[in-house]
Amino acid sequence: MPATAAPAVFLGVRHHSPACARLVADTIRALRPAWVLVEGPADMNDRMDELLLGHTLPVAVFSHYRDDQRVATSWTPLCDYSPEWIALREGRAAGAEVRFIDLPAWHPAVAGHTDRYANRYADAEARYAEATRRLCEHFAVDCVDALWDGLFEVTGPGTDPQELRARLDAYFELVRGDAEADAADRTREEYMAAWVRAALARTGDRPVLVITGGFHQPALRALSARHGAAAAPAGWPAVPEPPDGALGGSFLVPYSFRQLDAFAGYQSGMPSPGYYQWLWEKGPPAAGQGLLRAVTERLRARGVPLSTADLIAARSLSQGLAQLRGHPYETRGDVLDGLAGALITDDLDRPLPWTTRGALGAGTHPVVVEMVAACTGEAVGRLHPDTPLPPLVRDVAAQLAGLGLADAATPVTLDLTKNRGLARSRTLHRLRVLGVPGFTRASGPAHGADPVFTELWEPGPAAGREAALIEAGAYGARLDDAAAALLGERTRAAGPELGALAGLLFDAVLCGTGPLCADLLTTLAARVGQAGDLGRLGEVLSAALGLWRHDRVFGVAGDGLLGGVVGSAADRVFWLAEGLHGGPGADLAVLRALAAARDALRHAPALLSAGPEAAAEAAARISRDPRAPAALRGAAFGLRWALGVPDDPGPVVQALAAAAVDTLGDWLTGLFAVAREEVAHGTTADGGSLIDLVDGVVSALPEGDFLVGLPALRQAFAFFPPLERERIAERLLHRRRLRGSARSLLRTPADPLLLARARALEENVTRLLDRHGLAAAPAPRPEVTG
Repeated sequence: MPATAAPAVFLGVRHHSPACARLVADTIRALRPAWVLVEGPADMNDRMDELLLGHTLPVAVFSHYRDDQRVATSWTPLCDYSPEWIALREGRAAGAEVRFIDLPAWHPAVAGHTDRYANRYADAEARYAEATRRLCEHFAVDCVDALWDGLFEVTGPGTDPQELRARLDAYFELVRGDAEADAADRTREEYMAAWVRAALARTGDRPVLVITGGFHQPALRALSARHGAAAAPAGWPAVPEPPDGALGGSFLVPYSFRQLDAFAGYQSGMPSPGYYQWLWEKGPPAAGQGLLRAVTERLRARGVPLSTADLIAARSLSQGLAQLRGHPYETRGDVLDGLAGALITDDLDRPLPWTTRGALGAGTHPVVVEMVAACTGEAVGRLHPDTPLPPLVRDVAAQLAGLGLADAATPVTLDLTKNRGLARSRTLHRLRVLGVPGFTRASGPAHGADPVFTELWEPGPAAGREAALIEAGAYGARLDDAAAALLGERTRAAGPELGALAGLLFDAVLCGTGPLCADLLTTLAARVGQAGDLGRLGEVLSAALGLWRHDRVFGVAGDGLLGGVVGSAADRVFWLAEGLHGGPGADLAVLRALAAARDALRHAPALLSAGPEAAAEAAARISRDPRAPAALRGAAFGLRWALGVPDDPGPVVQALAAAAVDTLGDWLTGLFAVAREEVAHGTTADGGSLIDLVDGVVSALPEGDFLVGLPALRQAFAFFPPLERERIAERLLHRRRLRGSARSLLRTPADPLLLARARALEENVTRLLDRHGLAAAPAPRPEVTG
């Protein structure tokens, strides 16, 4: 018989379908094929023995790629009932040669359909949504998952595998018929067809079994038939390799049912993996009972009362729905609908999640959340001990052991002024940046100006650490290199977002990634000169100035590049502030930016192109600009006092008196944000207190105006810490020649705003009674006898 006469059997499957997994196993045992070709990354073919080690599933092939233009990461998950996994295992057991036949995960044809955190088995269901919509209407079901369960997963006893295969072929022919393959699909399908032709040329008289996602099956069958024997290749298709200068590779990682679940955002396959594991292991009747039992146990563990009557009602509803819908056994949807009908008595403002696709939204009913979680299951995969791991895993293990952190079970306090404490801190921060679980930073310096020289790290659950380390290995073989590469990637992704860059700068300092700091500083210096967001600019200025002034611990104090960022940012703050116009309300981010510029003028005037005198002149112009927001005018006025520019008390009184009642609090908020210490402790040119000037203006307000402005006034005085507020209260008591406790004034039994409104209401009632001659008569004086 000619070599090309052997048939190619194309089996379209749905990823993570127990029914498809059983069909794959039955087909391999019946056909005894020479070759089993599976949709999966062809660059893993040389490592098939590694993949078939005795892992505890679920596991995934993690693939990564990075060059100057593109970053891509992808997962190819496999669980006990994945058809691809059954094809690998059963094919090897049957003596067949097993091969993956799809392009590597980093290839643009694979990664192009999805975002950078992609899943290879992200089915094309979105592209044939019209066909599945019509099918759902015909079979009167809510979504494609319920449709699939009724057609394929929960079938009658003794269903013939050939009947199931014919039904699958018809389904995939229908849905592919409505979907036009794009260029990426055609590239992948041409590549997979080349593997099919190469296998047919080598198989002799034994068949070739081709197992791919159902979307690709009709196209592969047509491509193989069209090309025929004349197109048989001389060798196997070449496996593409990353171009020069790019980094890429693949490793096995542990996976979990939580990651597999569509309700948690997984892009492909079946939701509720725990339920389908029961379906795979025990069949439809036991799966339905297992789901009912799991939901019951979870709800009772959360304190939700479930009576025997509730469970009987749920069971009856589930069985009735299954009969009504024509299911031979209860499906997942039948069980969940029965439980919801019996247990949820509240009105729901959204569809039940198993009637749609996608992650759970905020506000989902708590009972529904627990039901979905019970369906997910708790399974977590584990790699075989002989599985090769990326070098980063060994590097981190060695570093943690050398620093005494490998088996830490109690909180760890680090002294950042000591070399060992700083080394341990940098290691833990690098792990934090890479997203590796195990330690959580409970306290430590929050920014460069924070006078804190210790850190407290608390050990936590290490679940997921191995998988996170394997995935972090995509960034480098050493921990410091990996952290620097990830921070560099985030720097490029931040674009013009100054706030993100400021946070990345401090992270780079904490991680001790010196060369990266220089790149970050160069990027920041280039971007602050074009910044248009005053609040974000203030964040950058505050972070950079704090590091430039105080960072003796991390070693960047007085850095020249850092000084350039400080000077450019401070100059830009004044330029933007002069052109800022707006209405009422205090933008605290803008006020913090002006306060940061004040600190730069105080502590690093040589870095700015404009000195304190020029800044004071700019502040004077802003304070007199009627179009500027009231809070900004107050902050500009306070900046002059903070810079030591003498002013007569007259302008202060005039500025306060000129402020409208509804903006007086905003004006004071700006003043206190920039010149709080000067207001609390400073004096005017004639020796008077600024507090006295403010009190004079506020005391002169009519009662009604005072009530209007009181909320904003309270916000303004919140800038003072409790001790300073107490001192101000003492001065106000002294100013009024009153005796009493200043502290008691700050600790009223009720909200001061409520008290003020109550007093105003009482006075209005008294005036109304007086107007109508209804004032209460004074109480009679008691008679004194004897």
